[in-house]
Amino acid sequence: MSALPGRLVLLGHPVAHSASPRFQNAALRAAGIPLHYETLDVTVEALDATLQALALVNGAGNVTIPHKEAVAARCVRRTPVAERCGAVNVFWHEGHELFGDNTDVAGVEFVASALLQRRTAGARVALIGAGGAAAAVLCAVERWEGAHVRLYNHHMPRAESLAQRFSAFTQVVPSIAEAVHGASLVVNATPVGMHDDALPVPLALLPEQAAVFDLVYRPTETAWVRLAREDGHRAADGEGMLLEQGALAFERWFGRHPDRGAMWRAMH
Repeated sequence: MSALPGRLVLLGHPVAHSASPRFQNAALRAAGIPLHYETLDVTVEALDATLQALALVNGAGNVTIPHKEAVAARCVRRTPVAERCGAVNVFWHEGHELFGDNTDVAGVEFVASALLQRRTAGARVALIGAGGAAAAVLCAVERWEGAHVRLYNHHMPRAESLAQRFSAFTQVVPSIAEAVHGASLVVNATPVGMHDDALPVPLALLPEQAAVFDLVYRPTETAWVRLAREDGHRAADGEGMLLEQGALAFERWFGRHPDRGAMWRAMH
């Protein structure tokens, strides 16, 4: 980008719970950049008007549920990874034209490969959910030699539509039990557990050696991650992914590395 954004925002609905302002504002302070990162709660109906208003002030920022795919569709240009995912979590303007990237994929890769102890080749992944976050998981797994995904979503047509884009290694299955059978990594890409202690996958269904990756982030970890770890599974919530995608977004906006230490400290 050639100039500082006029506003730096997170678009979502709901969005007040997000931790992104904490670590992004810490990164901005550490870099001496005179901007404030803020949340914008934007309904689906208000999205177009909000993007138009942001274009007038050279706005940039992040995108979260439920707008990642809608913003991607409105971008004049998308990076190759955003194009492949069909979802955007980072946006900026050049002139009045909207550009988009997807740093969720790198965030998924960062955490998932660590959970698998770098043994990603041949991984058997159970993926619950079929939205923009699930697409980011598939984009990451696509890079793993010989990996296979069983995808479950309660709305089967949505699952089938997503799986068609990654048909070389993705199979839609009719139940959570079938998805997780034999899995080496089980990923929750739904909002289940974001606001309560609901479990996206019953612990009894998890294969003994399976790692657990919950894309949901809560300050005290999700119940699913906490209970899975107590049950002997390697498990991580969405914090590592959230921080990594945010750091890469910062690099996209400002062309420089953020202070990841400052970002991490702001979360704790």
